[in-house]
Amino acid sequence: MGAGVQPSGRAAIPRARELAALVRAGRLRAVDVCEHALRLAEDLGERLGAFNFIEGDGALREAARVDRAILEGTDPGPLAGVPFAVKDNICTAHTPTTCSSRILKDYAPPYDATAVARLRAAGAIVLGKTNMDEFAMGSSSENSAFRACMNPWDTARVPGGSSGGSAGAVAAGIVPFALGSDTGGSVRQPAAFCGVIGIKPTYGRVSRYGLIAFASSLDQIGVLAGDVGDAALVLSSIGGHDPRDSTSAPMGAEDYTSGLGGGLEGVRFGVPREYFLPAMDSEVERLVREVVGTIEAAGGEVAPISLPHTQYAIPAYYVVATAEASSNLSRFDGVRYGARAPAAGTLQEMYRLTRQEGFGAEVLRRIMLGTYALSAGYYDAFYLKAQKVRTLLGQDFSRAFETVDVILTPTSPTPAFRLGEKIEDPILMYLSDVFTVTANLAGLPAISLPCGLTGAGLPVGAQLIGKPFAEAALLSTAAAVEGLLQLGGMRPPLCAGPWPGCA
Repeated sequence: MGAGVQPSGRAAIPRARELAALVRAGRLRAVDVCEHALRLAEDLGERLGAFNFIEGDGALREAARVDRAILEGTDPGPLAGVPFAVKDNICTAHTPTTCSSRILKDYAPPYDATAVARLRAAGAIVLGKTNMDEFAMGSSSENSAFRACMNPWDTARVPGGSSGGSAGAVAAGIVPFALGSDTGGSVRQPAAFCGVIGIKPTYGRVSRYGLIAFASSLDQIGVLAGDVGDAALVLSSIGGHDPRDSTSAPMGAEDYTSGLGGGLEGVRFGVPREYFLPAMDSEVERLVREVVGTIEAAGGEVAPISLPHTQYAIPAYYVVATAEASSNLSRFDGVRYGARAPAAGTLQEMYRLTRQEGFGAEVLRRIMLGTYALSAGYYDAFYLKAQKVRTLLGQDFSRAFETVDVILTPTSPTPAFRLGEKIEDPILMYLSDVFTVTANLAGLPAISLPCGLTGAGLPVGAQLIGKPFAEAALLSTAAAVEGLLQLGGMRPPLCAGPWPGCA
């Protein structure tokens, strides 16, 4: 595990299923749970820069409704009274949804995203909206227009991105779980940096309705949680077909919790050689290889595999993602919603000033890159070629899954880096996603789980990639690995104390 922080007897993060059981049994009031979470959000959340908006009275009203339902003998749902945080690019009705951008700083949508609506229907309570890289473009949560996020393991370091606020809020014990979005690793990489679980489902498994688009063929709403059991419970609530999302798979919701508790007998793990690079951090490699050894010792099968087109994933991703961002962000023009430059004299000047003043440097960079890739004379050379590489990457995974059940890799090539360390070097920052973008390009489910601490006391994540729409098998395998590693009690230095009523 490394020197420094050691696991304690008490989990740092309250378990959603434990809180919900106590509330449903009448042993805890949802209002008391909510008040406790609000105090933590206003204290720890403020110190970490984790939240853009805290619900306050609105959350307490929702909690009171849960308590009334229980008194009346009505079951409020499997997540009754559990507070959760929502990444600030996922719509919540009549409350700010800013994407951490000046251009949307006053925007409050009139509707909930489907994932949020389904969690509310399950009895969960929106505590607030979490800080992020602007429009989900970044790997450190330093690109927010409002303020940078910090990592509860070391506040001089980043929590990862772009879902850094969600990951930090879960790791610090402010909420049992949070929603994030994952376009190229934006749930899994911050999960690894903050020592929590982060799952990106198969493309189409969770509705994107109400997720403000970055790259429409890559974006997926995902879950950050304290353990695999909670991640499975939340994914069970938000998954399933949604007719309002044309990319939603025509598949019903599933109960992913029912398949947990098994072992690794018969599970064959593939370990791709391309995911262990000479330049990666040596402690990351050591800890992930120790996971491989632990799996083998427990009876799991491990086989070396090759995913030969991996080296082209980052350039292909940053062509596809920026091209789609250029198209999606064209709607923010000062006309329909969002901020408008007040001093413009002509329509063209209004467009230019609104976007120049409303977007940060990284968003402008990606819009320009994407516009160039789609421009006349360059479309075939860049965008079309990147899509062909994407097809080859998908074929690599399909061939690998003919012989293995799950693929095991590091989540990130390094632990959390220092604030400011990579912000002036976009290429170095983009390489933080080298192990995660492939699952997005191929549309596959993937989960990051903690696998230990470095000598400096920083979490490291191992990634499991599954077959398309095989979330049940992926979560079952992840839970078995989690049980072998016995790291559920890791507590960051900046962390909430015990929650009321929790053991």
